[in-house]
Amino acid sequence: MQANELKDLVVRALEDMKAKDIQILDVQDRTSVTDFMVIASGTSNRHVKSIADNVVQEAKDAGLRAQGVEGGGSSDWILVDLGDVVVHVMMPAAREFYDLERFWAEAPAGEAPEHLQTAGH
Repeated sequence: MQANELKDLVVRALEDMKAKDIQILDVQDRTSVTDFMVIASGTSNRHVKSIADNVVQEAKDAGLRAQGVEGGGSSDWILVDLGDVVVHVMMPAAREFYDLERFWAEAPAGEAPEHLQTAGH
C-alpha cells in the first residue's frame, strides 16, 4: 500500500471514531523515518485508546501490521507506527504541551483527502 493510501486509511479510521482536530504533516523531505505524521485528539483517555485501537484494526483489515504501538491504558498519548505513517492520538492538553505541529512546522502540510479539503480541515 502506498503512503498516500495508508494516510487516507488512517484519516478514515480517525474520522470513524470521531477524532478531533486531525492534522496531516508531510515529513518526507524532513526525515527518513516516515512519510506522514497524522495527529489527532480524543476527548478522554478511553476515547484516545479507542481511536488508536481503530487505526490498528483498520490497518490489520487492510493486511497491514502496526510496527509498534506506544502508550495505551490510561495514557494521554498513544503513538501508532505504521511505517510510512506515524499516528499520534493525544488528549488536548498533551497535544498543546508537546506541540508537535509547531515542532514540524517547517514540514509542508500533507495533502488531505478531498473530502477533508472541502470540509475545511
